Amino acid sequence: MENRLLNTRQAADYLGVSPSFLEKDRWRGSRIPFIRISPRAIKYRQADLNAYVDSQIMHSTSEYEI
Repeated sequence: MENRLLNTRQAADYLGVSPSFLEKDRWRGSRIPFIRISPRAIKYRQADLNAYVDSQIMHSTSEYEI
């Protein structure tokens, strides 16, 4: 299931964020990898979402950069 492609709403639900969060992330330079199938078809691989979440692990609030 790691290769499953999710649309923006499904990816947002999976991450626990809003679809607009993902849309803004794409506009700003995309920290979260996505696949553009066509101009209107954006997909996210579940494996990429898992890797993104793993990369966000913090051990102290002082590690957080704004």
